Amino acid sequence: MRRPSWHELQAIKTLGEQRSFRRAAEMLGLKRSSLSHLVKALEQNLGVQLFQRTTRSVSLTDAGQQLIDRLAPLLNEMDKVLHDVSARRQQHAGTLRISASDAAISILLEKVVPGFCADYPNIQLDFAAQGELVDITAAGFDAGIRLIEDVPQDMVAIALGGPLNFITVASPAYLAAHALIKQPQDLLQQQCIRHRLPSGKRYRWEYENAGKRCELDVPGTITLDNNALMTRAAISGLGIAYVPSLYAEAALQSGQLVELLADWRVQSAGLALWFPPNKHQSMALRLFIDALKNSLPRQS
Repeated sequence: MRRPSWHELQAIKTLGEQRSFRRAAEMLGLKRSSLSHLVKALEQNLGVQLFQRTTRSVSLTDAGQQLIDRLAPLLNEMDKVLHDVSARRQQHAGTLRISASDAAISILLEKVVPGFCADYPNIQLDFAAQGELVDITAAGFDAGIRLIEDVPQDMVAIALGGPLNFITVASPAYLAAHALIKQPQDLLQQQCIRHRLPSGKRYRWEYENAGKRCELDVPGTITLDNNALMTRAAISGLGIAYVPSLYAEAALQSGQLVELLADWRVQSAGLALWFPPNKHQSMALRLFIDALKNSLPRQS
C-alpha cells in the first residue's frame, strides 16, 4: 500500500467535514473532478470505501468516519505548527534602532552582525554611533549599548562579553622625537590625545601593575570623543592615544603603532545592552539580545 500524502489526507478531511464535493473542492482550490479522482484513487489504495456517494449527498462510511476522527486532530496540529512557523518568520522582520558608542559598534560589526544578518535577513539594523549618552526612549531607539559603567541606573542592563583591554599607543615617528616612556607618570611630560566622555568630562587614563594603580589627567592639545579618530591621530604622529585594543590591533601588526606601558594594562568592566524597564521587547530585539549573548559570552 502506498502511503497517502499530506495533501490527500487534507482533502479527505475537508470532504468529510463539508460533505459536499463542490464546497470541499472550492476550499481546497481544486476542480470537483480532480477531488473525486483523488478520493477514488485513495480508496483504491487503502482497499476500503471511505464515502457513500449519491447524486444529492456525500456521507462517511464507518471506516471513513474512523479515519476522520483520528486524522483530524493530527492535521489540525500540523496546520497549527505550519502557521506558527510562518508567523514566526513574519515576526523576524522590521528595523532595530540602537544607540551605541563607536567602540561598541566596532565590536558588534566584527563579532555579532555578520551572523545575525545571515540568520535574520529581514531584520534591518540601524546603528547610531553617538559619543554622548542620549535618552533612547525620547530619541526613538530600541536599545543602547555602552560600557557597563555608563549605563543609566534606572535602566535594565544586560552584561555582554568580557572586559575590554585599554592600551597606550604611539607611532614610531612620535616616539623617535620624544623622551622615553617607562612609567605612567612619564605621560605627564608628553603630548597625549585626550578623550572626551559623553558627560563632557575628559577621561582619566587608568593604569595598574603589581597592585599599584594610578589615574592621570594627561596633557595634550587634541581632544576627541571617538576611539577610531584617536587611533588615527596616533598613527599620524599627533601624540599618544589610550584606546580599546581592538582599535589598534591592525596598526600594531603593521608597525604603524607601538604599544607603550604593556605591563600597566587596565581592563574596563565591558559592554552592556540597556533599555527602559517598561519598554516592550520586540521579537527583533529579543533575537538580537540572544545573538549578543551567544557571540559575546560572559567571561567568569
